[in-house]
Amino acid sequence: MNKYIDLIQQTFDFPTREFKVEDDNLFFNGVNLMEIIEEYGTPLKLTYLPKISESIQNAKTYFNNAMQAHDYHGNYTYCYCTKSSHFSFVLDEALKNDIHIETSSTFDIPLVKSLYEKGKITKDTHIVCNGFKRDLYKQYISELLNDGFHNCIPVLDNLTEIDYYLEHVKVPFKVGIRIAADEEPKFGFYTSRLGVRYKDIIDLYEKKIKDNPNVSLKMLHFFINSGIRDTAYYWSELTRFIQKYVDLKAVCPELDTMDIGGGWPIKTNVFFDYDYQYMADQIVKNIKWMCAKNNTVEPNIFTEFGSYTVGESGAVLYSILEEKLQNDKELWYMIDGSFITQLPDSWGLNQKYIMLAVNNWKEEYHNINLGGLTCDSMDYYNSEAHQYNIYLPKKTEKKPQYIGFFHTGAYQESLGGYGGIQHCLIPAPKHVLIDRDTDGTIKHKLFAEEQDSESMLKRLGY
Repeated sequence: MNKYIDLIQQTFDFPTREFKVEDDNLFFNGVNLMEIIEEYGTPLKLTYLPKISESIQNAKTYFNNAMQAHDYHGNYTYCYCTKSSHFSFVLDEALKNDIHIETSSTFDIPLVKSLYEKGKITKDTHIVCNGFKRDLYKQYISELLNDGFHNCIPVLDNLTEIDYYLEHVKVPFKVGIRIAADEEPKFGFYTSRLGVRYKDIIDLYEKKIKDNPNVSLKMLHFFINSGIRDTAYYWSELTRFIQKYVDLKAVCPELDTMDIGGGWPIKTNVFFDYDYQYMADQIVKNIKWMCAKNNTVEPNIFTEFGSYTVGESGAVLYSILEEKLQNDKELWYMIDGSFITQLPDSWGLNQKYIMLAVNNWKEEYHNINLGGLTCDSMDYYNSEAHQYNIYLPKKTEKKPQYIGFFHTGAYQESLGGYGGIQHCLIPAPKHVLIDRDTDGTIKHKLFAEEQDSESMLKRLGY
């Protein structure tokens, strides 16, 4: 008999550090998922909080190792990119690790103020304010600066943004400038819509910042959509960015920080082979080499990791409701949720996730497609969306079948409109937080119940 567990062990290097099977059931970071399902039911989103701290500490180690290996004299600062997940439990866990914050829109600033009022951050915390800013966003930033948040750094996205701060900020303050990087050749546009053109940066500094005693340019910011990957495109764009830093530093002595943005990938398959330490080494090595070549003082390095911080902490668990054979060869498992509303990246971006059975690992397996509950024909997940054909244990009448999608912790709630109106009025599922006591004992609690019809109808005006 071809068992599901045999297939997984033959296909992947399994068990892994995160996944193992005991008594026919899957464990995720040491958590017995069947116990969670038995207590809370499905569909269910969960967040394993210790993974957030683990990821942050790993990144700090990688960059500190690289700086030590290359005798690098600048400092490293880890910022969390809040847009990946704004939930309080994410920020509470992340801020245990001496990190700082990157914001991207107006309502991030009230969130920052709330964290300060609760003692989660101080006025020394770096608040890197990114994005194209409407007046209210700029107003909130100005209020932070005037209130003593001296490490709040608005990153200028265009040539006129600085004018607002010069008029409304009454204390000395720091700014950064975001560079408009070239997109990948396959992208629909040549240059990013965000940031200031390379040729305009020095002119912006000399005309609006250099001779103004109230403002100093401290940071040059860089981000590309492909993320930080070992490709000719990434290294070419990074080299171009470093050279611009060197050129700007020559006329702007107070410039001392290079923000290389975010984009460290997360595991979306069991074959994941990204070498974080190598990438940190090469980034630090390249910056040091180009600065030495141009007799430039090595800058401090900021990163803004969002998906990397929170992505691998998340999972979504489903029940298989029914098996449907729609023609001679297309077999469907219908889940008790929706990919469009609950895992929107799998639908909108063809994003891949680790997908495994939660139970029945000793049963025979077969090739299937997964269907969601909405009446949209695109609400599915199959071999085209997955890395490989999807195989799951054969469903029996006596044993319910559960499955899990893993490393779903970034973006899915905000893109899916958490707490609002979902496609076909599919409710947002329960959300459970999983943590560990100081002795390692697993504990869990319900963060949110499944969305009810009353809240939806209220939003619809009934």
